[in-house]
Amino acid sequence: MSWPDVTVVDACVRRDGRGGSPASVTDDDPAATDADRRAVAAAVGTSHAAFLGPERTPDGGWPVRFFTATAELPGCGHGTVAAQAVRLTRTARDELNDRQHTGGRTFDTLAIRRPAGIEVWFDQGLVALRHPAPDERAAIVAALGLTADDPHPTDAPRIAAPGAPRMLVPVHDRSALLRVRPHLGRLTAACRRYGLLGCFVYVPPVGDRPGAARMFAPAIGVDEDVANANSTGCLAAHLLDTTGARTVAIEVEQGDTLGRPASVLASARRGPAGITTRVGGLAVIRDGH
Repeated sequence: MSWPDVTVVDACVRRDGRGGSPASVTDDDPAATDADRRAVAAAVGTSHAAFLGPERTPDGGWPVRFFTATAELPGCGHGTVAAQAVRLTRTARDELNDRQHTGGRTFDTLAIRRPAGIEVWFDQGLVALRHPAPDERAAIVAALGLTADDPHPTDAPRIAAPGAPRMLVPVHDRSALLRVRPHLGRLTAACRRYGLLGCFVYVPPVGDRPGAARMFAPAIGVDEDVANANSTGCLAAHLLDTTGARTVAIEVEQGDTLGRPASVLASARRGPAGITTRVGGLAVIRDGH
């Protein structure tokens, strides 16, 4: 089937408006099949597509569903940035405080018009953290092709789950990050074996310098993601947990190896129920199809 009025949004662009992760946004069609929805991203040339529902859920959230070419996702950070940017442009407002329903969860969103684009923030919710089992860690690190000199000397891999779990793998510096050449077949098999969405390889932020990261998720059809906002939120939760701070705020640069420089912001805080995070990025509406 054909999808009219598909908008392409560059989500999580750098501060100067460059780059970003392209996402397709369109109104959902109740007559469409999931196979139809999976076809949209590939047809438009984006890794992810967001489908906006027609009416609110009983708890007040606007439904948004996310698909890659191979699967529906329980959530998508940069897709949420794109979806809420489009929703703001459909109003005459300068700011839109609202709620989104995705993956069985309803959460707060905020979109603000800025000179360089639309700034979007959303509540990621609770992030569960655990240490990987030795065989789990060994399988992922081997599939990534890391050498003994690559891992960060003061940190260790962690599993973080804001819903779907993924492994956070630290490396020593940006040159080590650029050298990562995963064996995608082995990484796909390992992620499926251990129920992981993918692997977020990162260099921690230091002082005022942003961190850097690359996200590999071939098990869901995304060999390398331009920007993975949810994983940046997971990293903020991990850093808060390991430092013992009450709050953490970070910026992580992504996408350079793909020629699409991107930047994601995230903050984490500890509350009675655990660690909660908030994730944000700047979006630029590119065009429609």
